[in-house]
Amino acid sequence: MFFSPFFRQNFGGGGHDMGMNAGPFRADYVCYSAAFLPDRDRERLNVENGGKILLPQAALEQLVEQSGVMLFKLRNKKLDRIIHCGVLEFHQNENNTCYLPNWMMRHLILQEGDEVSVESVNLPTAKFARFQPQSQDFLDISNPKAVLEKTLRNFNCLTKGDIIAINYLNRNYELCVLELKPADAVSIIECDMEVDFAPPVGYVEPKYTPTTSQNIATTPKTTNSMAATPGDPLSSIPNSYKSPSTFLPFHGQGNRLNGKTRSKDQEQQQQQNNPAVQQARGVPNYNYEYGTIQFIRTPLRSMNEETSTTGDRASSNTFQPFTGEGNILKKPRNQQPK
Repeated sequence: MFFSPFFRQNFGGGGHDMGMNAGPFRADYVCYSAAFLPDRDRERLNVENGGKILLPQAALEQLVEQSGVMLFKLRNKKLDRIIHCGVLEFHQNENNTCYLPNWMMRHLILQEGDEVSVESVNLPTAKFARFQPQSQDFLDISNPKAVLEKTLRNFNCLTKGDIIAINYLNRNYELCVLELKPADAVSIIECDMEVDFAPPVGYVEPKYTPTTSQNIATTPKTTNSMAATPGDPLSSIPNSYKSPSTFLPFHGQGNRLNGKTRSKDQEQQQQQNNPAVQQARGVPNYNYEYGTIQFIRTPLRSMNEETSTTGDRASSNTFQPFTGEGNILKKPRNQQPK
């Protein structure tokens, strides 16, 4: 039988008609975990994912005079450990048995069949709560506040020191309630509560290392080795482009089929025709300084020198496109034989 734990007004003609007084509810029950429930009730109620318990039908007959929301304080009398919870349903099996979530029994250090004291209480509304994950795996959740908000819908109240369990993607995450305001036990029903997370147990804050831009901002400015000297257009070219160690493609010794070796004059002439500035494209500039913009262009002086040496006629070592003679398949009419 299901009976809603929310009451807004008194029922019946009062406690005298039922042989009870209107004082706080107190009772001792034998507690079991949700694993002892029938399979049908265990799947339907889902007791493990929340902070509510199942009480016997006899408790409802005594609580019918209570107004407001039903909140209870559970106590392990042997070890003097307490926790607060709500009620999920009233069952008809036995009058002296109650069922608790497994995480709640671990917190109270109760075994199956132990005795627990149940007392009705009134708790203030929560305003602030701080939780601490018990494992660093909780950091893998992309939106922990949304997951926590969805889980707390199955809770009616919280107690400082509770270790609640959150089931997310078939994994259980435990959270310890570190701080609560305005009291150590609060009600979280229909309230706006601010939530904060403390670092997980065993979490070590990574050491802070300044970024590259911050390092450059703190270091003194150095002279730009690529600054152009007035009157010298070649000075704007990086040293790595002009140095003999610049990478040149297909530059090395080769063997000819006829067995002859190339002369040094031919090698020098090829290096002049193919300057390192033109062949160094794609080679990184290792002298580059952060924060500078460089526009590398072929100096005008080197182009003038090349045109003066070659002249108007094409060089035999330089490829000149479209320099041959062409023939027309059909001659003009004025040149056709009559």
